Amino acid sequence: MSGVFDTNAATERIAALVADLAERSAGRTHLLPVTKGFPVAAIESARQAGLRQVGENYAQEILAKYEDPVGGGVGDMAWHLIGRLQRNKVRRLADVIALWQTIDRVELLDEVAKRSPAASVLIQVDAVGLPGRGGCPPGDVEGLVTHGVSLGLDVRGLMTVGAPDDRAATRRVFRTVADLAERLGLPEVSMGMTDDLDVAVDCGSTLVRVGRALFGERPGT
Repeated sequence: MSGVFDTNAATERIAALVADLAERSAGRTHLLPVTKGFPVAAIESARQAGLRQVGENYAQEILAKYEDPVGGGVGDMAWHLIGRLQRNKVRRLADVIALWQTIDRVELLDEVAKRSPAASVLIQVDAVGLPGRGGCPPGDVEGLVTHGVSLGLDVRGLMTVGAPDDRAATRRVFRTVADLAERLGLPEVSMGMTDDLDVAVDCGSTLVRVGRALFGERPGT
């Protein structure tokens, strides 16, 4: 993407995808615009489309945008952390994040509970088993949910990422995580991005995380 960010075009794409998701999922699946790598104007486009939540991956970028007055301010938005979380970043983000989507170990639950009591979290699940990917194995999920609840956290549900370049495997991942959430009585299932959001909707996702389909290729890619 180059030149001036086209807020109006992005707003139209967001509104169109919101309507499409509502129709395809009977209102179950909602959109989380992912503004990583895009200017504050991308957040403004989400606001103009009637949304009040955005997803970001990196602590420094979240904090910079949160404090940026350009575009009418962004203080009324609910910020979701969707990138891998380092324990030492929790303190700085504690007053900003509305939903921590990538909690995958006890130490992070403890730190979030310490810095942001009663915070809302999702447990990230890695049902693929790729090295270096965030998320806990499916077998660890119930223990983490139980621990989070014991700390007073609002454990809303699960989050996952599909298998790279493999739609059949992605479908299996999404079904595994959706079934696990249902078994544990968790209402939120965050799964699906630009390339696999249709599979995610079919498998019961309640929240899809979409950037490129709304805002184009990120600057520098």
